[in-house]
Amino acid sequence: MELPPIDPLVAMGVTLSTAATDAVYVFFNAAVSARRRVAAASWSSAWYMLSAFAVISYTPNWAYVLFAAAGAWIGGFASVTALDRVMPLKRDGNEK
Repeated sequence: MELPPIDPLVAMGVTLSTAATDAVYVFFNAAVSARRRVAAASWSSAWYMLSAFAVISYTPNWAYVLFAAAGAWIGGFASVTALDRVMPLKRDGNEK
């Protein structure tokens, strides 16, 4: 199977948009868990706009899914790292 041609700018856009999408999704979930309605609704709106851009960008070329997956990993990792710094998990001393 031959790899379709890849436009570096589209690849970078897909990677960045899925990273941002995943980060926004993590913040959305944090807002829902904290029962913050306005924040959750706002993060949800941003999440759908970013995901639409990513899907529209790579739909015609399956190879961009690889960049989308890389961006999702980066976004998830970075946003959980940021949340951990801003809102550290409360530990009761029983975790290993």
